[in-house]
Amino acid sequence: MVLVHGSVVGADVTWRKQKPLAEHWTLCTPNRPGFGASPTLGRGDFEAEAPLIAELLGDGAHLVGHSYGAVIALFAAALRPEAVRSLTVSEPGTLTVAAGNPAVDAVIEAGTELFRRGPEMDPRELLVFFRAGVGSAHHTPDELQGDLLAGAKLLMRERPPWEVDPPLAELARAPFPKLVISGGHSEVFEAVCDAVAEGVGGQRAVIPGRGHSVPTTGEPYNERLHAFLSSAGSGGSETLESLS
Repeated sequence: MVLVHGSVVGADVTWRKQKPLAEHWTLCTPNRPGFGASPTLGRGDFEAEAPLIAELLGDGAHLVGHSYGAVIALFAAALRPEAVRSLTVSEPGTLTVAAGNPAVDAVIEAGTELFRRGPEMDPRELLVFFRAGVGSAHHTPDELQGDLLAGAKLLMRERPPWEVDPPLAELARAPFPKLVISGGHSEVFEAVCDAVAEGVGGQRAVIPGRGHSVPTTGEPYNERLHAFLSSAGSGGSETLESLS
């Protein structure tokens, strides 16, 4: 199982509640470029990062992505559909798939302005606005330090995830099963996840309790993911932490 984290925080934070899944599955949890020990690309970019994730699928793996990582996963799966055993995404930032919904359109407008102003803003100010906008359950301290400060600075240069429509039609033609999960906290993300699930012909689930930070619900998320992956194909028992 290849798990792709989103913006601001790396794999160790995003997937910390998924460690129990290692009893059933081989976990590959790479840090995206610029996070942890991974070399930076200069700017977070879902299209540029998708080939890196597609390569990690090897001869075949289940692909799981959250938030910005879900956007990357959608593009990666389309690059190598023959290597994807299943695809699971939670609350991808592919907002244009639900364009025309007034709430979604308002977030696209506000988000575009936020990303435009990002390089000029104080990192903490940007992070507070961003987390409020997506409904993150993560706490933002008064002073950013270490990995969180580095993650906020990466966010300041990140490519908006709605600039290019995801390849939903290509994914709909792919034979592997798909699952789209939302957190039940936002009209915007419910509309986006509904549109993605319909577009790819996937299953749909809602796991409330932690807002946008769906994987941090822990057991509810793990149980749903394990059941889905088990129905899609068998897994292993070894754990692989790929954090570089």
